[in-house]
Amino acid sequence: MHPLSHGPFLVDPIGGLTLHRAPALRFAWRGRGCEARIEEGRISLIAQAGRVPSTAEDVTARPGAFAALSQMPGELPEGWRVRLLPDHRIQLMSQQSMPDVATATRLVGAMVRFALALDPYLDRLESAGVTAGAGSAKT
Repeated sequence: MHPLSHGPFLVDPIGGLTLHRAPALRFAWRGRGCEARIEEGRISLIAQAGRVPSTAEDVTARPGAFAALSQMPGELPEGWRVRLLPDHRIQLMSQQSMPDVATATRLVGAMVRFALALDPYLDRLESAGVTAGAGSAKT
């Protein structure tokens, strides 16, 4: 019998729990879903930055959106990445080392710094035609 997945846990046949994935703290910034995770001495932060419009939505915005997206990796701060998902959603991600002990204050501080650092990239994507997209506050 295979373990049952229940939230961030795997439940074995006798009820034992193992962490399947790191628990996440979800928040929204400028109408976009964001997520913070503490994993093995680091904080991982992800923002759903938007979505490249489809040709049915705005055929003229697509080239500018893809051009802005292609320039972004070289302009991001150290430790940041950009990822284009198959459904054309764009994620901006950052990983930071967690010194010493993870505390709520350090986690919230990292979340605030990440959210504030997102602003110029969100502005650039918006000006290139990338939309927040329906349901983007969900991660």
